Amino acid sequence: MCFMKIAAAQIRPVKGAIKNNIELHKKLIFLAISQNVDFVFFPELSISSYEPQLAKNLALDPDDDMFLCFQEISNNFSITIAIGVPTKSLTGIRISMLIFNPKKPKSIYSKQLLHSDEFPFFEPGNEQILISYDNKNLCPAICFESLQKKHAEDAHLLGADIYLASVAKSNQGIEKANLHYPFIAKKYNMPIIMANCIGNCDNFECVGKSSVWSENGTLLGQLNSKSEGLIVFDSVTNKVSEHTMFV
Repeated sequence: MCFMKIAAAQIRPVKGAIKNNIELHKKLIFLAISQNVDFVFFPELSISSYEPQLAKNLALDPDDDMFLCFQEISNNFSITIAIGVPTKSLTGIRISMLIFNPKKPKSIYSKQLLHSDEFPFFEPGNEQILISYDNKNLCPAICFESLQKKHAEDAHLLGADIYLASVAKSNQGIEKANLHYPFIAKKYNMPIIMANCIGNCDNFECVGKSSVWSENGTLLGQLNSKSEGLIVFDSVTNKVSEHTMFV
């Protein structure tokens, strides 16, 4: 199986309202299914919203039964789903991406490079993973680390073909991303797809603008700063489509 369509989901999560946020995720996943998407991924900590000071109370076991719905949808519609979750480990709490694969065990990636503000609340992950399908290797990167040159360099050395940036960024963060991602895409000849939240997170406002850059650093498409929806990248044709969800 080779991914043809990859979607970044732009969502407005409600602070700490995990069950409600799961329902929001499902709406966007079914929108992705309607567009024949093969892989859909969500922003950083999309299930809980990005709330470091609440992470201790919001953290979940990666095998929690409330995530079974994502595995069922993945199995039934042959779509890979990656969601942002604060996860419990034996030694602390991690900023993680849970990846549900059709009729296969889920995989987990945890953010390795934390921002200094995150150290009081989270511990870093210790392993980079690639999501591999036939001749395509997708590399997940979570927010702060996606703006670090070393992370992209390591991804390239591992054989990444496409870079997936799962973020929770303010306008200032997006301005940095708009400079950094095109440079990285061109340097390592790999498309970059970014999924950002909208709405209030922690002590700032996430501004959306989920985007796709081509392997030569060209901005192929960008969502607005107010609407939930998808930006879909066809990895065969390099075409992008935008799909806004009206609730």
